[in-house]
Amino acid sequence: MPLLPALATPLTRPLVFPRRETRVPVSVTDVALRVPGAVLRGWVTHPDAPAAVVYLGGNAEEVGAQRGVLSEELPGHAVHLMAYRGYGASSGRPSQRALVEDACAVVDEAARRYPAHPVVVIGRSLGSGVAVQVAARRALSALVMVTPFDSVAAVARDHAGRWGGLVADTFDSASLAPRVTAPVLVVRAGEDTVVRPARTDALLAALPPGTQVVDLPQADHANVLHAPGCWPAVRAFLGAEG
Repeated sequence: MPLLPALATPLTRPLVFPRRETRVPVSVTDVALRVPGAVLRGWVTHPDAPAAVVYLGGNAEEVGAQRGVLSEELPGHAVHLMAYRGYGASSGRPSQRALVEDACAVVDEAARRYPAHPVVVIGRSLGSGVAVQVAARRALSALVMVTPFDSVAAVARDHAGRWGGLVADTFDSASLAPRVTAPVLVVRAGEDTVVRPARTDALLAALPPGTQVVDLPQADHANVLHAPGCWPAVRAFLGAEG
């Protein structure tokens, strides 16, 4: 890691991972997975479904809040909503490396429990950056990225100018995008002011040919999962891709 980002990590990491308001009691979660250095806790919707989805949330997202929409919109999948380490009721401290390794562990556990079909990964915002790295390491049924970016460092530069270059947890999705072999769907929000259009455009340029895109022109970064057209597009994509 370059010297300046390394020195700035204590300042930038809380901005990349603003987890404090996501915390919930252990007692409200349903499942737990022990990984090196932490215990990940969360929920699984429709546990008797034949196929698994792993949902990876945004940088300030309490993933339990998405149980309702994911349960309703994906009734044929056991959706795994495991909080990142340090988020929700999970223990540990977040970092790029830890989140990616943890997400791979969740995918591996889902694949073990639901062996009939490869796992689908859905990543939203920061979760798209985790999801790309998982897809570069694991064989997935499909990858869905919601409001994705080319890198967190580029997003930070959009909002903070040259100071964005001090981010150590860069989540450089564009550099890993060519290694993704699973079918890909990108969901972008037309009113997104957090991940600007250029950031998604740069990622799309790096993704393999055949990547599908759905544009939701009236959606913004916060409400995209509840925007008309989002889930019909996701379900159609998953149905077509298995």
